[in-house]
Amino acid sequence: MQKIVKFYKEVKQEGLKITWPTKPEVITTTIMVFIFVILASVFFLLVDKIVSFLVEYLLF
Repeated sequence: MQKIVKFYKEVKQEGLKITWPTKPEVITTTIMVFIFVILASVFFLLVDKIVSFLVEYLLF
């Protein structure tokens, strides 16, 4: 039982060391993620269309 109590206290001490992001940081990083996802999806869409066109051209 002592080990469980010691473990809980250590976890609590480590939990107090966590620094949470501020609201502006969360908003900024969220917007960056959305922008990156949009850019990546457009890039892969273009690559897919180009490869599809080349395969159609070579096979038919």
